[in-house]
Amino acid sequence: MPKTRDYDQRNDRIAALLQNTIEQLGPELAANPQLAEVLNQTVDDQVRKFDESQNGRGVPPDGGLADLIGLGNTAPANLGETQISGGVVDYDDTVTSDRILASSDLYYIAIHELLGVFKVMHKLQELFRAGTLRISNGDGAYGLYRFDKHNILRYHQGDRRQAYARVFGYGRNPGTGARTNPEFHGLFSHFIGETAKFWRDKRISEVIRQNATDPTFGSIAIVRRAGLDLRNNIKNSSYGYINVLRVETSQALAEAFKVLESPDLRAQFGAANAWEMIELVLWQYFGQSVHASTMNRMAVAGREIIRWLAESFVLENNRTQFESLLYRIAEYSEEWISSEEGMRISRPTPPPRNVYQPGPPPSGSRRDPVFARSNGMMPAPRVMGWGL
Repeated sequence: MPKTRDYDQRNDRIAALLQNTIEQLGPELAANPQLAEVLNQTVDDQVRKFDESQNGRGVPPDGGLADLIGLGNTAPANLGETQISGGVVDYDDTVTSDRILASSDLYYIAIHELLGVFKVMHKLQELFRAGTLRISNGDGAYGLYRFDKHNILRYHQGDRRQAYARVFGYGRNPGTGARTNPEFHGLFSHFIGETAKFWRDKRISEVIRQNATDPTFGSIAIVRRAGLDLRNNIKNSSYGYINVLRVETSQALAEAFKVLESPDLRAQFGAANAWEMIELVLWQYFGQSVHASTMNRMAVAGREIIRWLAESFVLENNRTQFESLLYRIAEYSEEWISSEEGMRISRPTPPPRNVYQPGPPPSGSRRDPVFARSNGMMPAPRVMGWGL
């Protein structure tokens, strides 16, 4: 633990070193402004290495309190001889990657559940048990059977919705003894917006200036602060069964799409793939049209953005390295913003054909009743000349 006088003098010497170096590099700094960043980064690295090498050395059992209040024969004569602490480990340096990675996958699952994937599977199982679907021994029939049996062992819909409410604030019931996380979406949107703004400023600065290697207009401090706030929010709301739930539900999601891709099941609705199955079932039995493509891309982009926060990228101080690391989620941020804005300003397009709508038959008598004759026999086909 350093003495107070040495600690204060060290800070003064660092400031004098920076000032003298900048005065000597005046012309070079004007030609290459990045030298100032390199200079400050080098000094900070050397100071941090020195502090790490001195960590834990020369610390008395009482933490220097006896010298400070003047107890003992070796008590210092002035305040400058007392010992001072240089601080503790930074809070933001602690990265709990496993819970943040679990939250990224849970976000992907939550968006797909809001889209209606499991709702469609539940409806298909209901139709399968009722014998409405004309399938019996194909891949779809066997897949619906196995999906139903596997659901007995998996977390149910109520458990999943409680997790969405507790981690992301998507819902109102986080479960007994838990609270929702309404702060998540605001912090999430803020971080994505600042990331997109940073790269927009970078593109503008590269276009309007002759030297594209000059520092860009964007502020890495704003992006870093937004990312640290979001990461801290996720870290504090992702305890408990979130990790095992995302593993289990991700398996269920993959199994659901495997069932929806089965040829015999797609043939019942004339669907070309699993996504058309989802759209057709939601429109036919629930009267809902959904932004399937948009929500799928939001899920993918959101998962990659949260995964980025699970690493120590956000703590990088070097501007060049930070930009290189942030580039990984640059396009994902723009895509998420575009998708979210598109969902707010437009309605989803329903399937481009009429499908059967459940419910009572339309009002009015049929033009050719089924039981038109007194004997109850169905009318003969008109091509045979009967029943005219």
